[in-house]
Amino acid sequence: MEKIIIIGAGIVGLATAYKLLEAEPDLKITIIEKEKDICKHQTGNNSGVIHSGIYYKPGSLKAQNCRKGYQKLIDFCDINGIEYDLCGKIIVAVDEKEIPYLNNLYERGVANGLERMKKLSAAELKEYEPNVNGVSGIFVPQTGIIDYKQVGKKLKELLIEKGVEFKFGEAVKKIKSKSESKSKEKIIEVGTDKCNYSADFVISCAGLHSDRVARMTNPNLNVRIIPFRGEYYKISEERKNLVKNLIYPVPDPAFPFLGVHFTRMIDGKVEAGPNAVLAFKREGYKKTDINIPDSIETFAWPGFRKVMYKYWRTGLGEFHRSFSKKAFVIALQRLLPAIKEEYLVHGGAGIRAQACDKYGGLVDDFLFEEQENVLHVLNAPSPAATSSLAIGEEIAKRVRMNKDYGSRVRV
Repeated sequence: MEKIIIIGAGIVGLATAYKLLEAEPDLKITIIEKEKDICKHQTGNNSGVIHSGIYYKPGSLKAQNCRKGYQKLIDFCDINGIEYDLCGKIIVAVDEKEIPYLNNLYERGVANGLERMKKLSAAELKEYEPNVNGVSGIFVPQTGIIDYKQVGKKLKELLIEKGVEFKFGEAVKKIKSKSESKSKEKIIEVGTDKCNYSADFVISCAGLHSDRVARMTNPNLNVRIIPFRGEYYKISEERKNLVKNLIYPVPDPAFPFLGVHFTRMIDGKVEAGPNAVLAFKREGYKKTDINIPDSIETFAWPGFRKVMYKYWRTGLGEFHRSFSKKAFVIALQRLLPAIKEEYLVHGGAGIRAQACDKYGGLVDDFLFEEQENVLHVLNAPSPAATSSLAIGEEIAKRVRMNKDYGSRVRV
């Protein structure tokens, strides 16, 4: 019976185990997680959007897996009684200069197979969101809302039923390959701060620490994870009716994030945000969270210094909004003029694990590194939660089809 170790119990790691067992029920799988339970970081600290796939370059891994994963996620929720709502969203051009970018988004959505999208005039925007400000827009019916923690909880339950063993509270410290003297087959040894394990194949889905785990098998890895914190406000209960569903801006083509937006969540609350500020700790959910080794690692990476040089003005603006509620509100008022400072209460924050190459490129697609008997998921930010079951299926296919990977990277 083959043994597989999965590092990381976020939604991608859980979905990978689920899809591996769907294809080969006799596999023996162990999931190692340094936290005390599943989904404690990116999966458990996002706004719960089911993404349509409109933003992603046609043919990219993000585009392909988002569309495949979208339907797999919906089917999984239907079978297992998990609540979701395909409420749709509007993407809004607030002035005439944004209309060409809006049209490009529409064409990208068509190329990615989205149907029933609708271009909206300023008057039609008001039919969807009466309080929105815009000159034109797109309605995307496929977008929805969900609680991904509930998806993770159900996956964990199903995996335990199938015999998967979870090792919580153990941080991986080493991954080492060794040959079995009798069979001459290679065995992978994974050492944690508590125990050593052996497996025929290791899959790393380590999120915010994915580059560090990958460097255990490839010390010359040419990407680093740069942590960006996204901070949210919530609209007060008395004013949350200002937003019916989801309102997004046209993304700034000069900045690799979506910009502040409004999201109705599955529990009925409405989030406003996020910004995107550099975090000085890999798991730094508060402004005061600072980890000196994490920060040194970030600033020492030549690729990040190039990113900082390119985006320093935008970055300063994000930090300003982080410390000034008034500035945050001004940004929100571009989409929703009726919003006021007193309508907002502090919400949560999430950390985006963004891979950055040494040349200053922020990796814009899912990124895997495959070596002999090891596969690392190196970059899986949004829409990884929506895509998780498709990503898991893709990983399972690679493990099944090729047990003897040559060292290579695929983007």
